[in-house]
Formats: sequence, structure tokens, C-alpha cells
Amino acid sequence: MKSFRLIPAIVAAAMLVGCVPSKDGGTELTQETQQDEKAETTIIPSIQIDESYYKTLIPYKESASRGLVVSNIYTKYDMKEVEEGLMRLSQNEFDTENYYFQEGQYLAENTVKDWLARSSQVETGLNPPTTETMTAEERATKAPVYLAHIVEQNYLTKTEDNKVKLGGMSIGLALNSIYYYQKEQYGEYYEEPISEAALVEQGKKMAAEIVTRLRARDELKDIPIVICLFKQQARNAIVPGSYFSYGVAKAGQNDIASWETIDENYVLFPTDDSQDVYREVNKDFKNFKLDVDKYFSNYTSVIGTGFYRNKEIQKLTIEIPIQFFGKAEIIGFTQYLTGILINQFNNIHVEVSITSVNGPEALIIKKANDTDPYVHVYD
Repeated sequence: MKSFRLIPAIVAAAMLVGCVPSKDGGTELTQETQQDEKAETTIIPSIQIDESYYKTLIPYKESASRGLVVSNIYTKYDMKEVEEGLMRLSQNEFDTENYYFQEGQYLAENTVKDWLARSSQVETGLNPPTTETMTAEERATKAPVYLAHIVEQNYLTKTEDNKVKLGGMSIGLALNSIYYYQKEQYGEYYEEPISEAALVEQGKKMAAEIVTRLRARDELKDIPIVICLFKQQARNAIVPGSYFSYGVAKAGQNDIASWETIDENYVLFPTDDSQDVYREVNKDFKNFKLDVDKYFSNYTSVIGTGFYRNKEIQKLTIEIPIQFFGKAEIIGFTQYLTGILINQFNNIHVEVSITSVNGPEALIIKKANDTDPYVHVYD
């Protein structure tokens, strides 16, 4: 087991954006912006900590529509996955060696708001229209709000004349799996499930229209555009939704030639789902929970979330909230859990987060087939 050590704050922050500073900081270049006459200086970090991360241009630019995700996406789990999942899928088209990440700079906040509206409210609205005579139930069954949010990500490339320019764009369409509505203004909320078939049909229809609109802009005519469809979970869900389909409009093309099915999903453990694909992990997780209960008999909550791709688990994340606060006890508990992980989960990437009312207390990361986990106890 690796010794306990402090993660420097600057490194921990850099892990989130996929870069760490070096002595020389990185390569200073000129970035071409939306307005050709306005060029800006940017830095490409010199170090890439992992091939699964994009290097992120410095200074970091936030998307103009970034704040909308809070009001448009139901849960914090979906907020995270709709953005991180899009970045992960973008690697199918934009590799992390030759492309650099930047939050979307081309869709303004007002543009996104208009596109999310109903076409009966705003001319450019992508959601289906309604009429004044329609009842709440009719809107729910015949014209629900399908599109909840639009995420834009930009991928830039380096040119021969020491500049970076837009090399591609990814668009994530967050779609509602449930339509919530009220029969009266201050009445209770009702739920109307939206079928998978409807999400596929409406998502692809909206994607085609969005590509057409983007191609109407000179700066977006000749870049590849990736469109991914995301199924949002219910309001009370404690696991994220997932992307289920993606397509690419190749550079200069107005049409998405084909759509690829994405087989990804998140599973809450322990689970009552008896499918074979979950059975082994579920058994190991239950045994892990029993071992935790042995250490702390009045334990109430150990939650696991498994990320699956193509029916195979990629990562298991375990959250353990604790009620004791002594540092020595936290260290002892962390060491105990680390030993269990080594023996219990052999071929699975597992991350365990131990928290209390004071915040994060400890972190354990064990990669698949690794007998030497990374362990960190926070000060």
C-alpha cells in the first residue's frame, strides 16, 4: 500500500482540467477567435497527466451559457455526466494528442434559451408547439418538452504558424425521460414518462436542425460537428443518466451520415437487478458492505455507483459518509478499507470517498488488478 501523502492543491485542481503547470508553464500561442480581427494569446500546458484528458487552454474560458445547466438539469449527477460524458465521447472524433479542449464559445446564453423554448413561444424553439386550448394532460402526452439543455464544447488544433484555431465542435442534447407538469398553477406535479423511441426520434430531428443552424455561420462551415444524445434521469435519481447515441457531421457536410448506438449506463449498488452482467459486482459489493459493518456496527449507508460500457464495468465509485471525527480513527478506518479493497475487488477500478459533515476525510483509488492502491487522508 502506498504511503499516505498530501495532494498539493494546485495538482488536485489541475486533475480536473487535465493539465499541471511545469517550470515553463507551456507553449504560448495566438488563438483565433470568432472575430478574425481580434486575436488573443493563449497557453497550451506542457504536461498532459493522462491520455484520457485533453490539454486545456490557459487562461480558461467559461462558456457563455454555462450557468443554464443548473436550472435545466435535474440532478447534480446529470450535471456532471452531461459534460464529462460528452468530453469522453468526443475522443472518438477528436483525439487528445492533437486537440485541445475549450468550453463552448459560439452559442450565446440567449441563443440556447431560445432553442430550448417551444416553437409556439419562440420562432427558433426546438421543443414542440402547444396551443391555448390544450390541457395540461394533452401537452404531457402529445407535446412534452423533450429538450432540456444544450452543451457545447470546442476542440482546437495548432496550426503551422504558431496559432490555435477551432478544429471541431461537440454538442450534447440533454433529453427528458420524464415530463413533469401541473394541472393547476400551484397544484401537485404529475409525471409522464417519455419513451426511448420518442427520445431517439426527437433527438435526431433536433440534431439535424442544430447542424443546419451551425453551418449557417461562416466560422462553423468547415469543421466536424459531433452530436450526442443524453437521457436525463428522474428528479430524485441518485445515479447519472447516460448518452445513448451519437452522430458526426463531417467537415463541410450538413447531414449526419449515420448514428452510432452508445451502450453506457450507471448502476446503483447494491442492486435488486438480477441480470448476469451485474451479479458478480453486486455480490462483491455486498460483501464489502458487510466488512464495513463489522468495523462500524451502527453503520447506515454505503453507496456504490458502477459505470458500465458495453456490458462491462469500467469503474466502481463508493461513497462512505462517517459519523466519527477522530483523526486516528479515520486513518485506521481508511487502512482497514484499503485492505478490503485489495482482497475484495481484484479486476475492477474502484474509488472510495470517505466523507463526514466536515467534508472529505479520505480517498482510496485502486486500479484494476492493482495491489498497491493510492491512499490520501485529508488534513
